[in-house]
Amino acid sequence: MKDKILFVDDDSNLLAAFQRNMRKQFDCDIALSGLEALEMFRTKGPYALVLADMNMPGMKGIELLERVRQVSPDTVRMMLTGNADQQTAVDAVNRGQVFRFLSKPAPPELLVPALEAGLKQYSLLRLEREILEGTLAGSIKLLTDVLGMVAPEALGRGQRLRESMSRFARHLGVASSWELELGALLSQIGCASVPPAILQKISLEQPLGTDEAEVLRRVPQIGHDLLFAIPRLAEVAEIVHYQEKRFDGTGFPHDAVEGEVIPLGARVLKILHDRLILEGDGVVKQRAYETMHERKGYYDPYLLDQCFKCFGDFLLTAISHDQPVATLHAHNLTPGDVVVSDIMTKRGMTLVTAGSSLTAMMIARLENFRQIGELQEPLLIQQKATR
Repeated sequence: MKDKILFVDDDSNLLAAFQRNMRKQFDCDIALSGLEALEMFRTKGPYALVLADMNMPGMKGIELLERVRQVSPDTVRMMLTGNADQQTAVDAVNRGQVFRFLSKPAPPELLVPALEAGLKQYSLLRLEREILEGTLAGSIKLLTDVLGMVAPEALGRGQRLRESMSRFARHLGVASSWELELGALLSQIGCASVPPAILQKISLEQPLGTDEAEVLRRVPQIGHDLLFAIPRLAEVAEIVHYQEKRFDGTGFPHDAVEGEVIPLGARVLKILHDRLILEGDGVVKQRAYETMHERKGYYDPYLLDQCFKCFGDFLLTAISHDQPVATLHAHNLTPGDVVVSDIMTKRGMTLVTAGSSLTAMMIARLENFRQIGELQEPLLIQQKATR
């Protein structure tokens, strides 16, 4: 299937000539106005390339290309103009990020190579995006697998925070929440650097020494540094970095950032994480709200109120009230199964917390503990619905 081109001009004769001369070489659609072009993007897209006249009544070519850049970032944008003055060029580059200018009238010997170059650019952009997205997905899977191996409790906490973040973002009307959700999931990734002895103390709820507590305080910074180096995760890294920052500017990191300058995801994550801790101590909704409300300067007041409007007695958990609970052994587990009751060693150390969704690496770790006779079995599990 050929990549499609959309030619936009208010001159119907010019559009007819364009279709007549180019239809053998290109898959072309036409539009008589900017509004019609945007509607075609919605109903007939995607388009690999859009060629728009600069001077159209109503929506000008620059405005159209700017809107196209927002709704279809990969579409290559080209402009046809009869008066390419310097200001027109500057506006087109800054607002519409135009790939190429063509002067009217554009003869076929100039138009055809320009369109071919535009389609080639589109293919390169798509290939780059596919590679980047594949790398990003692989990087996230690697990070979660590593965290699930060395600190499964931290991964389980991140999984629960992600589910709650997803619902809360919808409640707030956030248009695109993937960065907020990923920030919640990977908020504890810095725990991968924490020595196992400290993680075991946390699991057994033993007190930490001063130096050990300092190691934990560095977890957000380490998480930020890990994520910042991955393409497209700079904003996620900032959410992780500021997750312990209080609304009044106190707390980590020690800088001048405060109030609504703190990333939205970090402000939400601070509320969700602290409420999750209270719930773990058995504090239910009303008392949790009162406790958090008394912590002056800790939280964004609006977001704190909205959090308790959004959720019932507790934050979200992957455990379903409608799905049966199975009693299984480690070798029967499948990635995606949900842990209903904490999975423990025979010495009392928590390996996976209730509400966690099992990954392949987490299951491999449990199997290792089973083989050396350290795993408490059977396990209470809600199996994947696809089984």
